[in-house]
Amino acid sequence: MSQPEYHLIGTYTRYSSWTARVEAVLEYFEIPYTTEKIPLDQAASHSPSALIPVLYSQKHSITLNDSLAIVEFLADQNPGSPLWPRDPALRALARSATAEMHSGFATLRNTFHTNFIARYEGPIPVSEAARREIKRVLTIWDSARRETRVRLEEKGELDEGFLFGGFSIADAWFWPVLWRFRSYSLSLDDATPEALTWMEKMWSDPKIRKLVEGYYRQAEDPRTRIEKYEGLFAEYGVQYSTFRDDWVFTAPGTGTEA
Repeated sequence: MSQPEYHLIGTYTRYSSWTARVEAVLEYFEIPYTTEKIPLDQAASHSPSALIPVLYSQKHSITLNDSLAIVEFLADQNPGSPLWPRDPALRALARSATAEMHSGFATLRNTFHTNFIARYEGPIPVSEAARREIKRVLTIWDSARRETRVRLEEKGELDEGFLFGGFSIADAWFWPVLWRFRSYSLSLDDATPEALTWMEKMWSDPKIRKLVEGYYRQAEDPRTRIEKYEGLFAEYGVQYSTFRDDWVFTAPGTGTEA
């Protein structure tokens, strides 16, 4: 049996949002690949930019070291799978939202570090810059769902409930941001019903839940632990724990999170 064409080198996805994004695309669309997880401090020996993830294509003998470039390449090489929406208008909107996520939201990234299984509770400090970015994220999710619903209704096509209809690169790109709302108990006061419905869709999707299982399995191996991402905000009296792996999302005001 021949080896898969793609080989992904990344760091442990319980902490690595960029590796997690690429992994989500590969897994969701069932694109065969091999993978290798390495500690962050070893990235320089595996990547020309000293950054990961890195994707190697055996067929083309090329190495790509930017996550968005990687998934654009995967979309080109797998035209039978809708990594981007097939509808031109929705595809353009999805690319715009993804690009904004890829290059923006620096405060959210640098203040609320990726830690997929962590649970922080208490007086977490949220700066005004972070509040603006949170509001912008929620606006993107709301707008995506509203415009998608109208567009697909007009065309008489199925709306699967993801940001732009079916699962796409855009959903993968906002996936680690969605986790930050959970990990750090960030406010959902500005979340519209449309945004909350997308959140529930993501949390309950079987393929996404399989990815979640992988984050918990990594945590069973102490070698995956990165100490600086654990126990943040302790000086503010914030309590640190981990979520149960069978946690279920419930929209605010509709019940209690499990």
